Amino acid sequence: MPARAQLKTVGDRPALRLERRLKHSPERVWPMVSDPAGLKHWFPAAVSGEPEAGATLQFTFEGATESSEGRVLAFDPPRVFEFAWNSDVLRIELEPDGDGCLLVFIHTFNRGESAIAQLAAGRTAAGWDACLDSLAARLDGREPATPDGWYERMSSYTEEFGVDEGEILDGGTLIRFRRDLVWKPLADVWPLLPGPGEGEITESAEPDVLEYTWLHNGNPAGRVRWELVLDPLDGARAQFTQTVPEELSALLPELMAARHEQLAALFARTFGIEPEPWPADRVEAVAKRYSLPAGE
Repeated sequence: MPARAQLKTVGDRPALRLERRLKHSPERVWPMVSDPAGLKHWFPAAVSGEPEAGATLQFTFEGATESSEGRVLAFDPPRVFEFAWNSDVLRIELEPDGDGCLLVFIHTFNRGESAIAQLAAGRTAAGWDACLDSLAARLDGREPATPDGWYERMSSYTEEFGVDEGEILDGGTLIRFRRDLVWKPLADVWPLLPGPGEGEITESAEPDVLEYTWLHNGNPAGRVRWELVLDPLDGARAQFTQTVPEELSALLPELMAARHEQLAALFARTFGIEPEPWPADRVEAVAKRYSLPAGE
């Protein structure tokens, strides 16, 4: 089995690192990872342009009417091909390894706030896994398998990288979760948002914002706010916030675990999957994790 992708930091930016041990020499692999004629067999977008240092590249997804632009940053055959795609940087390195080679693939997320950029690391890692599997198959003369199980692939990496974790802010009076929703249309996500129950809706702007009071022991105790965002480059995400009065701070671990499960369930439902409720031991473990001081 190929090694799992890793979430790293390059400078102060989040980055994915993937490795593949290939049965072919760097010279054999090089055209497949640097030339548009080879890239078309595994790369997610059609690439046009000359593969040489400083050259401009165009990227076009199947069915798209517009292209995005990039630039070759490093070109050292048959060792290094690095290029910008919009603001992100992709780097492919080939190192001799016995009769074959080690391919190292690094995707650095350079757009916007780092914490927002890395939310997409789970789905991006799953996507690059599938792409590199296709590359290996083509090099071996095999027809690549059609990738499936996207929900399982993405949610596994999302949990492994911890990009589904929530935050306790403002001295314990605010909790926040930000969760990647891939490229789901917001109109499709809106009906999946948890409702206010007996709480009062204070703002509703479909499909962007839903805010309502939350009740504790039947009494208004704070505010819950859901915000859905669709970014043309980064995809869809949900931001959840909840205010918590100081006198209920002892409930924070329990609330965090409950909201964590709620966000995970929302993600599953965007794939048409109705998840099973978490078992008590998992709820307890997640609540315990949130009860630890930051950094432990």
